[in-house]
Amino acid sequence: MTATTITDLLAAYRTGQLRVRDHLRATMQTIRAGDEHRVWITMLDEAQLEPYLERLEAADPADLPLYGVPFAIKDNIDLAGVPTTAACPDYAYTPERSAFVVQRLIEAGAVPVGKTNLDQFATGLVGTRSPYGACHNAFDPDYLSGGSSSGSAVAVALGQVAFSLGTDTAGSGRVPAMFNNLVGVKPTRGLLSAGGVVPACRTLDTVSIFALTGPDAQRVLDVAAVFDSDDAFARPDRVPEFGHAAIPATGFRFGVPRREQLAFFGDAENPGRFDTTIDRLAALGGTAVEIDFGPFLEAARLLYEGPWVAERYAAIEPFIEQSADSLHPVTRQIIAGGATPRAAEAFKAQYRLAELRRQTETVWADVDLVVTPTAGRHYRIDEVEADPVQKNSDLGYYTNFMNLLDFAALAVPAGFRDDGLPFGVTLFAPAFTDRDLLALGDRLQRASVDRLGATDQPLPEETLDAGGEHVIPVAVCGAHLSGLPLNWQLTQRRGRLAQTTRTAPEYRFYALPGGPPERPGLVRVTEGGAAIDVEVWDVPASEFGSFVAGIPAPLGIGKLTLADGSEVPGFIAEPIATQGATDITELGSWRSHLAERR
Repeated sequence: MTATTITDLLAAYRTGQLRVRDHLRATMQTIRAGDEHRVWITMLDEAQLEPYLERLEAADPADLPLYGVPFAIKDNIDLAGVPTTAACPDYAYTPERSAFVVQRLIEAGAVPVGKTNLDQFATGLVGTRSPYGACHNAFDPDYLSGGSSSGSAVAVALGQVAFSLGTDTAGSGRVPAMFNNLVGVKPTRGLLSAGGVVPACRTLDTVSIFALTGPDAQRVLDVAAVFDSDDAFARPDRVPEFGHAAIPATGFRFGVPRREQLAFFGDAENPGRFDTTIDRLAALGGTAVEIDFGPFLEAARLLYEGPWVAERYAAIEPFIEQSADSLHPVTRQIIAGGATPRAAEAFKAQYRLAELRRQTETVWADVDLVVTPTAGRHYRIDEVEADPVQKNSDLGYYTNFMNLLDFAALAVPAGFRDDGLPFGVTLFAPAFTDRDLLALGDRLQRASVDRLGATDQPLPEETLDAGGEHVIPVAVCGAHLSGLPLNWQLTQRRGRLAQTTRTAPEYRFYALPGGPPERPGLVRVTEGGAAIDVEVWDVPASEFGSFVAGIPAPLGIGKLTLADGSEVPGFIAEPIATQGATDITELGSWRSHLAERR
């Protein structure tokens, strides 16, 4: 089937070039024609699809952000009236309500078409631990699809659906993305509700998103990322911690593990592919910074070598106690091991994790994000069947620490190998930087590949700006600068630092009386002016009005001329502001003034 992006599909509906019933009929015909990749556990029939179609035919396509977009659901996520199996038939139940995220997507106009294959109880990164058969890679059926969200990834890569939902506890939303040339969003833990999801490790689980492009993933995230007060582990979207500002479009610094800390498990080609990606990020305006990856790796080992496996046991304890033989042998081996850890071991592991988290926090003083391979090597199915536990562990080398340390992460296509298999990397940063990662990941994908998933369709021209929205630049010169007291007013509105520059030499600069916080005033003059340091931030247009409304007199927003002659909205002071103010023009910047005062 020809891959269709969400953007193109919505355009076709809204211009009348396509009818929703026709598109869904063609989608289902393709899905039902054959499932040699072992993608699907349940496909909806015509009677199940009809209520969705009737609702959409009575609606205006322009009123629903995901009107008529078909999507797949990993079969550990509830869809009302359709069995949830978690890839274990004896465990299956039929929910009366859809999972919170699924319901949000349906209300936005998306159409669920079926439930997809997975590593049983979401335990694995391989896609082979299922009684419904090993899910095959979209490029080469001899190779792993990746797991546990195997079917969800392959359905998108083959162009059967425009996007899909997976889950990600240890890498299940990222490894399949690399193996199938997809964008894989591992959101900040708690940003997407886990209500209606069969838990693996309830304190760590997150719903994930597979899409063909960054803009498509952004559309889905915008609909799904709604706070669910009924989910005890949900968190509302907020400003990132550690004083981490928005990731700038240029001038960003990205961490890279030390060479001896990278692992490719005998693969000869992927090291070079990773080096190429580092060069591409540099060409996009970044600077590579070598970091100590040791604390991240130690945290990763805690997930399966520590007591967190007991959480997997707790999630299905009554079932495994009564029906252990119903589990896949490897799944049973792993989860049953969770019955033995003592409470004292759990506390000791929590203490060590807290120490490692504190060590990793220091990284963010030097970098805006970190980049790693998503997986070091792509294994064949027979290689994993011969050594199921160790090969799975290899695949988690760059993924297992992510939720333990509370990062947002994005798996991004990063090129193709000589054997035709895709290579991919993961970008990660502190919690709640999800949209910033998507914006940079979109640029990296476009610099690395030219096709959608496993199809021959080219990437569309659409690009993703800050937060996937129209933005308005605003120049700041004082308390709103990065790291200063009022910067949160920009970051809370999803503002992104676009550039650090200077004004044209046409301004006098004053330290105004009053505070806290202390504020400067920038006054345009006809003579005797100087260039003043400023930052230009891109603020979503939807947030700009509330930002301006909070600016107190005698300050305001006017047109400010930059050193290159361009004009942007920026902070300007009324001339009356100079009464009682201190002229600090000769210092040239607010930071210099603060340093002098100290």
